[in-house]
Amino acid sequence: MNGYRELREIAWRCNMELPKLGLALHTFGNASAVDRGLGVIAIKPSGVPYGELRPDMMVVVALDNTVVDGTLRPSSDTRTHTLLYRSFGMIGGVVHTHSPYAVAWAQAGRPVPILGTTHADHLPADIPCTKQMTDRMIRGDYEEETGNIIVSTFARRSYEDVPMVLVAGHGPFAWGATPEKAVYHSLMLEELSKTSYLTLQINPRAPRLRRSLIERHFQRKHGPDSYYGQTGSGSKKGDTQ
Repeated sequence: MNGYRELREIAWRCNMELPKLGLALHTFGNASAVDRGLGVIAIKPSGVPYGELRPDMMVVVALDNTVVDGTLRPSSDTRTHTLLYRSFGMIGGVVHTHSPYAVAWAQAGRPVPILGTTHADHLPADIPCTKQMTDRMIRGDYEEETGNIIVSTFARRSYEDVPMVLVAGHGPFAWGATPEKAVYHSLMLEELSKTSYLTLQINPRAPRLRRSLIERHFQRKHGPDSYYGQTGSGSKKGDTQ
């Protein structure tokens, strides 16, 4: 167990952020952290309320879904997490929540449109929504198929530029270069879902943001010649304004 102590601590801290940020309640949602060198993740145990979680409860699972260490059953979404880690080689953390605005867009089966510069500061495109899963997928390895439908949604998208997705009829998933960035992206996913919803309530015909503004706002924070922040060019995704 001691060999996974740091990974468990990271996963636990990220899970505990979810209810603090209003992204999860009771037992809904989960966060995981990966150790690429060891080929394992640490993930929230299934059905345990956040108020009862301890670092030693985090379950260590190999990327082939074999439980490596832990006495509890891992999250029911584990196979989705591991498939994302296997498919998206640059990510270090994955978060799944049932945050209300993001879930509402997922239940509507609609992508979150890019309507303003707040959105463009974080990603240069709509937040995509997957296709509906087929009955065959639902009756099969459901969690694995959830990962597959996310990956297929990114066949022509950059999972690094767009580190979030809505699974139709289900809810949001987000990821990042670190587990902490995955939590941040999950928070931004919910905030962008909220602001887009409110915008369309005020003006159902609100236009999409012009491409020139999208590119300017995204590139000034994330492009090769970015000039946002105090670290020079190439500022990292997840910085605040």
